[in-house]
Amino acid sequence: MTKKINIFGHLNADFASGLVVFLVALPLCLGIALASGAPPLSGIIAGIIGGIIVGFLSKSHLSVSGPAAGLTAIVLTAITDFGAFEIFLSAVLVAGVIQLILGFVKAGTISNYFPNNVIEGMLAGIGIIIILKQLPHAVGYDSDFEGDEKFVETDGSNTFSAIMHAFDYVQLGAIIITLISIAILISWDKIGFLKRLKLVPGPLVAVVVAILLNEFFKASFPGLEVSGNHLVKLPVPQSFEDLKNIIVLPDFTAFGNSKVWITGATIAVVASIETLLCIEAADRMDVQKRYTDTNNELKAQGIGNIISAMLGGLPMTSVVVRTSANNNAGAKTKMSTIIHGVLLLICVLSIPFVLNLIPLATLAAVLILVGYRLAKPAIFMHFWHQGKYQFIPFVATLIGVVFTDLLKGVALGIIISIIFLIKGNLKRAYNFRKEQYEDGDVIHIDLAQEVSFLNKAAIKTTLGEIPANSKVIIDASDTVYIAHDILDLITEFKDVRAPEENIRLKLKGFKKAYNLENSENTFNNVTLQHRSEAVKRLQEKEEKDKSKF
Repeated sequence: MTKKINIFGHLNADFASGLVVFLVALPLCLGIALASGAPPLSGIIAGIIGGIIVGFLSKSHLSVSGPAAGLTAIVLTAITDFGAFEIFLSAVLVAGVIQLILGFVKAGTISNYFPNNVIEGMLAGIGIIIILKQLPHAVGYDSDFEGDEKFVETDGSNTFSAIMHAFDYVQLGAIIITLISIAILISWDKIGFLKRLKLVPGPLVAVVVAILLNEFFKASFPGLEVSGNHLVKLPVPQSFEDLKNIIVLPDFTAFGNSKVWITGATIAVVASIETLLCIEAADRMDVQKRYTDTNNELKAQGIGNIISAMLGGLPMTSVVVRTSANNNAGAKTKMSTIIHGVLLLICVLSIPFVLNLIPLATLAAVLILVGYRLAKPAIFMHFWHQGKYQFIPFVATLIGVVFTDLLKGVALGIIISIIFLIKGNLKRAYNFRKEQYEDGDVIHIDLAQEVSFLNKAAIKTTLGEIPANSKVIIDASDTVYIAHDILDLITEFKDVRAPEENIRLKLKGFKKAYNLENSENTFNNVTLQHRSEAVKRLQEKEEKDKSKF
């Protein structure tokens, strides 16, 4: 349930956080447009619509929407295949309509049926693709490099051979700018005295330094200057008529092309999944615990993508990076998101000539770091330590995404996950029962021997319907496997809902291997008391606690 709040009640905090998100979003909007093979202005347009329109329509107070790295592979492929950006915009328009329909048919729970390891594998694969596709720009080869997310390219070459070809055309000035930009981005949040400048985001600093460095090259070392095709190219309108002329409209005649509908459906599904996952993350970040209507969010995203397509913008999703920045900057309401969109609009109307001084090499550096965060070694180690049933689907999805395409990779990961878990899911995930005592009913949820991500929706619904002031026992004594998705649900219920709604909760039989602390909530005190001697002490007190029911 979303708590009602006055979005004009925290303008000081929301303006400050909106400014931070704007500074983070500006280089990312340009960089993602570059990675997608789209006009740079299309990324800014999507950021403006995502901030102002989606921000206004959404019921999430922290989520920030805009062009997403997770869609770059699909967008790049589509633009390459269609051969015209206007045809691609028709596919974005179709995607927006489909998302709007998904919202009305209440498809907001679709994300519950995708396991986390497959989603993480997809994102890691996208991260690797982003890195590989940005290497040519990082060395200053921006003229002819074309490609999509497929490993084998249309001319018979592959991603690696295309990169090797790019290294035959390196430009020293671009390499210097790339390396300095990466150094700034890595050190900005780690060096002590720089941490105090957290209101100034690292990507903005990297962009400003790159512009100044290139101007220095131009004045003192012309051989190192980055110019021409190696710079951002935004149109600079001189009048309102010029502004109208640079807006690209969809090619409505392309609706007879079946590929437009297939691409639109693909964008709608992937964008909806990424949005729903981000909304779930945003709700968990929210210290006020305001919950978002996911069906309404799909409608807002659908309207946003329809408008973005009509104005020549990229498809958008709710984005984790910008949402995290919004939360960390102290945003209180969705007014912060709206302010960031207004600032983007002002920027593109007033100073496009400044944006055209940005070397593509520094945007490549920003995106290489984005790709690294999506595919960093810690993610691989995380799933390795969770065991083969988590690691194999993760790696299979990643390999499928990198060497085939996104949908095939995700499908491969889901199929492997289902094969691993189908035997355990032949049984009921849990048994729900009540026992009546003198001082009221006690709700028992007895988990089955194996509980997988396929049971997430049912368990989530059950936990959501438990009334306030209840007495609940969740028993995992007979359970040998619990998916991490389910553990996340139980942990959130224990840490958030139970204390807020006076639900007196007892966890029984959870093993240390689940990485979930066993805890009890005594019926005279709603504060959960975590135990270090989890299983043994819980069993010793079980009989004594039972008498309190």
